[in-house]
Amino acid sequence: MKGREQAISRVTIWGAAANVALAGVKLIAGIVGHSAAMMADAVHSLSDLVSDVIVLAMIKVSSKGEDESHDYGHGKYETLATAAVALLLLVVGAKLMAEGVSKIRSAISGENLDVPGAIAIWAAVISIAVKEILFQWTARVGRKHNSPAVVTNAWHHRTDALSSIGSALGIGAAMLLGGRWVILDPLVCCGISIFIFCIAVKMAVPALHELTEGSLPQDTENEITSIILSVNGIDDVHELKTRKNGPSIIIAAHIVVDGNTSVSAAHSMATAAESRLRENFGPETQISLHIEPDVEAE
Repeated sequence: MKGREQAISRVTIWGAAANVALAGVKLIAGIVGHSAAMMADAVHSLSDLVSDVIVLAMIKVSSKGEDESHDYGHGKYETLATAAVALLLLVVGAKLMAEGVSKIRSAISGENLDVPGAIAIWAAVISIAVKEILFQWTARVGRKHNSPAVVTNAWHHRTDALSSIGSALGIGAAMLLGGRWVILDPLVCCGISIFIFCIAVKMAVPALHELTEGSLPQDTENEITSIILSVNGIDDVHELKTRKNGPSIIIAAHIVVDGNTSVSAAHSMATAAESRLRENFGPETQISLHIEPDVEAE
């Protein structure tokens, strides 16, 4: 667990440092280059920084393991981080949409919008390169260490990269076409917000499912049942209950054995089933198997 925490902390701290630098570059470029899309991009980078802080704090807590107040460990804090980052993405999306709509309404009412400058394009290009590198690195660490919070944070980097691509296209079109086509800049801003909404919902739904004690998918539960039944002497499995606990899972079930089986033998069967489950789902898997006699066999 210590190595996992260190790997996640390292990639998140580097991401935070990059977000601070990029937010500053984009803000200056947006102001100097008169670009609404680049200003929105700067806000997006700042929101990435907030998500980095959330992930760092929650991962630290979730790595504590079991204690007197948390018998099942602190894994749910990592899920809470996933939900918090997803919520943050929704807020950012709403803010970008509001800013874009405001600019579009101004343009439609006859107000002249400033044509973005070349500095905004260069800021977008730098952001695209840096954020895509951060996305690939962070996503790889998140998948390797089975951390939904880190994977969600990686997508926060990816949305920033795509946001910058949209900004570059909108700014470029506005610069080349000028005049009334300057409205493309805030239009791209609105398009970016819709994309961010979609990503946020995609990340939030599984986190909320876990926080409300949702079961694992049916195919996973079928796999768990098959693994338990693969142990010689276990005749049936029922009352299976499953749930996620951050990066690990919790399994509870009743296993049926022959009524004439000794307590020692039945215990060995349960231990074998637990070992096979942990081999398949990871050493942090928490398992509770209740042994019942096969009444019909008797």
